[in-house]
Amino acid sequence: MNFQEFGFILFVENYDECVSFYRDQLQLEVRTVKDSLVIFNLPQGYLMVEQGGVSANQEKTREQNPAVIRFNVDNLKETVLQLEGKGVPFSNRELSFDWGTIAVFHDPDGHRLELFEVH
Repeated sequence: MNFQEFGFILFVENYDECVSFYRDQLQLEVRTVKDSLVIFNLPQGYLMVEQGGVSANQEKTREQNPAVIRFNVDNLKETVLQLEGKGVPFSNRELSFDWGTIAVFHDPDGHRLELFEVH
């Protein structure tokens, strides 16, 4: 198989808030804007934020949303501080495991997101 790139489609209810979150707070570059979706560039792929999802007032459970979006970073602590400066609240700033360290936060619809630093 010859796949060209990886794409992840995220259906959201709070469309404007989620687009703003990914564009302004996470500073993902906008690739395409259409009536009901925005595509953001990711390294070797894209994240499509599209209308039609269901939100939660807090981080969704695994039953509600079994996927996690994880961004690998070089310096976890520095990235957490940068995002907190942009108003991103973290439910956990640092969880260490034998395979690496993560920080946990969520978007306006309650989708779980993580930052990941390899040990």
